[in-house]
Amino acid sequence: MTRERHGVRLGLVGAMVVALLPLSVFALTAVSEGYSSDSKLPLASIVSLKKNSTKDVELTTSENVDNMLGAVIAPENSLLSLTNGSATETQVASNGEVQVLVSDMNGIVKRGDHITASPIAGVGMKTTTNARVIGIAQGDVVDSDTQKQSYKDRKGAEQTVKITTVPVQISISYYFKEPDKTLVPSALQNIANSLAGKEVSTMPILISTAIFTVMIVVVVAIVYSMIRSSIISVGRNPMSQSAVYRGLIQISALVLAILGVGVVAMYLILTRL
Repeated sequence: MTRERHGVRLGLVGAMVVALLPLSVFALTAVSEGYSSDSKLPLASIVSLKKNSTKDVELTTSENVDNMLGAVIAPENSLLSLTNGSATETQVASNGEVQVLVSDMNGIVKRGDHITASPIAGVGMKTTTNARVIGIAQGDVVDSDTQKQSYKDRKGAEQTVKITTVPVQISISYYFKEPDKTLVPSALQNIANSLAGKEVSTMPILISTAIFTVMIVVVVAIVYSMIRSSIISVGRNPMSQSAVYRGLIQISALVLAILGVGVVAMYLILTRL
């Protein structure tokens, strides 16, 4: 279903692998295990366990990345190959350094990039956000070795990407992107993002922080002055309590108005800028 949805043809990917993967690139660096599949899967493609199965695999996409298992490898290129005797057996490496199909969908893959699944079945891409990854690229993509492949995105528009292979040290795990270093503390950034419902840049947060600081200073000054003057007035003239209460109500309304205006201003700045 996923392959049909994204316009990826298994035969095309398999044909590309033949051109992209000369035998010399394989090395005995992995232990592999045999799994069953509906058809022969291309070498170097990323695979996941099928839902509710521990023996059947399918090409990995963004939709089944949580069941990611490893990469397809030739049995003769594995240090230890465990077979299940299936006619359509696929040898999958879940450790070691093996060749993996990648695209430039999220940019050209370079050494040290974390590789996750892409919308193209069986093909990875470098991750730019928190994601489940198959491992870390051990080399840079050589542009002369790439081949173009078309696919349909979620909106149905046809896109073209370059596909090749890179050596990947397989270590399936969750990758958490480190937040960019800015003047804004991460806790404050998270609060701003939650309030705005999106990623907020540094400048709106700084402006909102300044407005909040000024607002608090003004409110504290008004409240302090109000309490102080009320105590003095009642101490000098106990009969002035009713006038003092009226003044307190008026000043309280002013404080609420200041707080309301400040909150609205901060919200608009965080969401509009």
